[in-house]
Amino acid sequence: MRRPRGEPGPRAPRPTEGATCAGPGESCFPSDGPLVCALEQERRLRLPPKPPPPLQPLLRGGQRLEAALSCPRFLRYPRQHLISSLAEARPEELTPHVMVLLAQHLARHRLREPQLLEAIAHFLVVQETQLSSKVVQKLVLPFGRLNYLPLEQQFMPCLERILAREAGVAPLATVNILMSLCQLRCLPFRALHFVFSPGFINYISGTPHALIVRRYLSLLDTAVELELPGYRGPRLPRRQQVPIFPQPLITDRARCKYSHKDIVAEGLRQLLGEEKYRQDLTVPPGYCTDFLLCVGSSGAVLPVRTQDPFLPYPPRSCLQGQAASSPTTRDPAQRVVLVLRERWHFCRDGRVLLGSRALRERHLGLMGYQLLPLPFEELESQRGLPQLKSYLRQKLQALGLRWGPEGG
Repeated sequence: MRRPRGEPGPRAPRPTEGATCAGPGESCFPSDGPLVCALEQERRLRLPPKPPPPLQPLLRGGQRLEAALSCPRFLRYPRQHLISSLAEARPEELTPHVMVLLAQHLARHRLREPQLLEAIAHFLVVQETQLSSKVVQKLVLPFGRLNYLPLEQQFMPCLERILAREAGVAPLATVNILMSLCQLRCLPFRALHFVFSPGFINYISGTPHALIVRRYLSLLDTAVELELPGYRGPRLPRRQQVPIFPQPLITDRARCKYSHKDIVAEGLRQLLGEEKYRQDLTVPPGYCTDFLLCVGSSGAVLPVRTQDPFLPYPPRSCLQGQAASSPTTRDPAQRVVLVLRERWHFCRDGRVLLGSRALRERHLGLMGYQLLPLPFEELESQRGLPQLKSYLRQKLQALGLRWGPEGG
């Protein structure tokens, strides 16, 4: 029977709330209904059971040490974990690969842990004949970086023998070893004779690492000039010398947002005036200074533009020039270097400067610059610029420095 035109037909029932609606021609069931739950349970029963997780192998001391050091998140493992793993390791488990991982871990995270460093030094001595200079340079790296001279008595004689045997085989590794020893003030004369020889210098000039090797050789030559007055062997020719660290180090540039340099610069600007200090000035033979002041004989801070901010280098020629000149022509101005000692300039959890920082400060002092350290603890305790200016004023006045009212 036909429905009259305009009359609505019977309305289709609406699905209940929470029902599972299928496509055209299929029924709709509640998602939590008994039929859907029964079908889901049957589907799960038909799935194959999950295999049990594989048993973790039992790691011995050397294997546990390597596993910890191979983990991307090194600091997850405390020092005691590394020390105990090393103590439990058998001698045959301590391979060069494991000890290199340990050395890199200590150097990367600035961990000055004597037990671990002594273990590396002992391994180096015991395995001397089996190690190439390319491996030795990695094992020696943490000693120079962490400013740690091991107690192992054969440490230096062993390195001297390795350098004598391997110097001509791996020039870059040889220079890297000497750089670590330079930070420890333990440069062997025989190895210096080799790297400063014309044959070695000519050889490295044609290598891809020529610039970095010349920079290292320039630093070694500076160490010979300042710290080894008894050395009478060959030296790096002046035409081969390059600036050592002509700009702030990579670590400082990477952590610039955590550095106190900007606020100290503003404090000095308001306290002294812009003309009475220089920031990031590189002084011969190539050390970048944080802040440098020129101070007259009366203690007055002088405008840098009226003075030569550099002290003559090498100092020996400076002393000879002063002896030949009269007292009236001698430059009486003193150079004061304000040295920022940031948190990352020290070994972790300690008050020992990293080897590169200690070397720079030592050389600047030997060249005649007066150093004024600004430790990070003191800088962090200053609350705001007015308090920092008061702190800097006290530091400068303690050195006997004074300045006019135009400095702020």
